Amino acid sequence: MASKTNRERDDIGRDVCVDSRAEFPIAVLVSGSGSNLQAIIDILHGRVAGVEVVLVVSNVPGVFALERAKRAGIPTAVFRLEDYSSREDRDRAMADAIAVRGVRLVVLAGYMHLLTAEFLRRFPHRVINLHPALLPSFPGTQAVQEALQYGVKVTGVTIHFVDEGMDTGPVILQQALEVRDDDTVESLATRIHDVEHVLLPRVVELIAGGVVIPPRPGSRMVRIDGLSTDREQRTVGL
Repeated sequence: MASKTNRERDDIGRDVCVDSRAEFPIAVLVSGSGSNLQAIIDILHGRVAGVEVVLVVSNVPGVFALERAKRAGIPTAVFRLEDYSSREDRDRAMADAIAVRGVRLVVLAGYMHLLTAEFLRRFPHRVINLHPALLPSFPGTQAVQEALQYGVKVTGVTIHFVDEGMDTGPVILQQALEVRDDDTVESLATRIHDVEHVLLPRVVELIAGGVVIPPRPGSRMVRIDGLSTDREQRTVGL
């Protein structure tokens, strides 16, 4: 059973329908420090394409991402898996909290849990994730380390729609990054984060602008209207 305390939520009421006046309200899901959340706040929030972060959700209490949100005046909510009888129950409650805010896009920015199929059905082609590699290479949580160990000369960042697998959803945009001979996990991760902080807000802006066309049934191809070439579609804005 879910806890009946307010521990799982900081600022959101259980049964209150919130009338968001944002043109393009988004929710951001986090599990850690929230540097990509900060990029969205700094570049987009209340500034570009009608984007407004109306809720920041974490599965981990006390992470710095929640503090970043509170400093920006953004409501926060915490949904610990331990407070629910199952992941399905937790994700159902989380989806309810997001839906009541009128959210049009859910952004996974360092969120470290897989989402259930029921959650994804609530937001079809409206959940995106970023990954620190050029998918389908190096899925999972050790992408930077594995790229170095494999000896690749190029890695990068992928923004993709989320499906039920781990980092298996259709690719929206990718940006390549050269791996230097003297790179360490730490130095490469730092440069990858720099790319993430540009590419993720850019993709959110494109989706808010209505130019990202999800795949048709039976296809994985995501189209971005108004971009002239395949290469330009994957490096736009960088």
